[in-house]
Amino acid sequence: MSEPDGRTWREQQQQAVRAHADADARRRAAEQAEAAKLVAWFVGEATRRGLRTTRLVARGYDGRGRYRTRLTGWYVDRAETRAVDVAGRFHLLTVPGGLRARLFGVDPEPSPAPLVVGAGGRDGESIPLRTLLNRLLDDGNGEPDSTTRPAAPRG
Repeated sequence: MSEPDGRTWREQQQQAVRAHADADARRRAAEQAEAAKLVAWFVGEATRRGLRTTRLVARGYDGRGRYRTRLTGWYVDRAETRAVDVAGRFHLLTVPGGLRARLFGVDPEPSPAPLVVGAGGRDGESIPLRTLLNRLLDDGNGEPDSTTRPAAPRG
């Protein structure tokens, strides 16, 4: 392969990588927008139904400590590591922890809601966010423990 041919090939490869990354970014943005709509729908429906909220607590990365937050909302999963607050923001409730966190509490930052909770995790367990939110609504008391029926709007 001559130098010009090698340069052309590298440029084509770089363009292909950029195109792939751009397509992936567009897909992620579309999924996050859909999940945000789903979370907003859930907050409206939970408020309308009078679903009980709770003061949300974060856990340390090591799973041992529990830390106060200023957040009020609904836990999405049984492990109580994911939640939706009353403002319609999705939160991962795992934090670094430590003495300062124990004394003053923590303020977990909102994160984009996933359409599939647990996707890509090591345990292989994943569940659509829509299913988890429907379970909360169907149960009626804010506990993520019951079975579900379709209620959330489709895409």
